[in-house]
Amino acid sequence: MTKLFGLRRFDERGAAVIEMAFALPVLIMMMWMIVQLGLVFRAMSGINHGLGEGARLATLYPQPDDDAIKAKISDAVYGIGPGSFVIKDPVDGVDMGANFLDLEVTYSQKTDLLIIPGPTINVTRSKRVWVAPAEA
Repeated sequence: MTKLFGLRRFDERGAAVIEMAFALPVLIMMMWMIVQLGLVFRAMSGINHGLGEGARLATLYPQPDDDAIKAKISDAVYGIGPGSFVIKDPVDGVDMGANFLDLEVTYSQKTDLLIIPGPTINVTRSKRVWVAPAEA
């Protein structure tokens, strides 16, 4: 083997440390992104749970007022992290003689990639609830 400046040509000592120095920041960033995505999926589950609870309340007869439905959704929605929930007021509708309410919840979360800002994730879920017609 030939020596160049006191180093052997095929000396690979320390190569793993150099490779780890390049790979470790990327691995940590990917793990952080997976954690943030998990928070968004947890919030989506909380949205679906809150919409289900609001839908159950809305189908009661006599129909509760919109504030009670909105409060029920707000109490049932869950999720952690830096995100925020916005609960839209129920919208009345008549479609070919059928009464319904449209319930909607939006979740927003700003993301970051540890050292640089990432995109803001917005998730909106809605549910149409059929309600008993009001007596005339």
